[in-house]
Amino acid sequence: MNVENIDKSHLKNVPKHIAIIMDGNGRWAKERGLPRIAGHREGINSVREITRICGEIGVEFLTLFTFSTENWSRPKREVKALMTLLLSTIKKEIKELHKNNVKFSTIGDISILPESTVKGIKEGIKLTKDNSGLNLVLALNYGSRQEILSAVNNIINDINNNNLDANSIDENIFSSYLDTNNCPDPDLLIRTSGELRISNFLLWQSAYTEMYLTDTYWPSFRENELFQAIFEFQNRERRFGKISEQVEN
Repeated sequence: MNVENIDKSHLKNVPKHIAIIMDGNGRWAKERGLPRIAGHREGINSVREITRICGEIGVEFLTLFTFSTENWSRPKREVKALMTLLLSTIKKEIKELHKNNVKFSTIGDISILPESTVKGIKEGIKLTKDNSGLNLVLALNYGSRQEILSAVNNIINDINNNNLDANSIDENIFSSYLDTNNCPDPDLLIRTSGELRISNFLLWQSAYTEMYLTDTYWPSFRENELFQAIFEFQNRERRFGKISEQVEN
């Protein structure tokens, strides 16, 4: 599909929340005879472009799976390079995000990240906290199973401390204990690089999310690829357990 000549300013039914598993940086680099970190660096250019476009077309939330709880098992040298790259990127990009009215936040346990990285993240969150445009959410040291277990433990603690009635717990209350309590469930989940799994990402939140899987590696995922995903989303019928006739009515 060629979307180069389409007027994006008149797009209808734009996903309110897009979540992306940014995969394939290492393979992109390997195919070009480059070190893996080169793929991560090029992937930042994709983040910059996709963030800009989402803000321009009215996407309200963009959640990017940046570093998972499982990624700590990668070679120490690569993990260290990723943490350094993360900090330098936040410092470099945060002023531009603020200028464009983007609100920056994270999900996941950032407390065990390097101290300098945590400091940079918190400064970026503070700078942009009052912005009213696109909400850019980075999932850092994030794992959905861990998030759910943490929510369960916090609910148990609140019940034991008489701060919560066990009989009142429903989906909405449970969701309020998750890291994503301030944003809606994703409408569209994109995974790059051809992998066919969700890798412990937003398990609870993605119950009725539309999934778009592409063979394109993340460093090559730019405007054209994003709009292909959005156009496919727009042509799907979201029934949420109903039948077509009910949705039409």
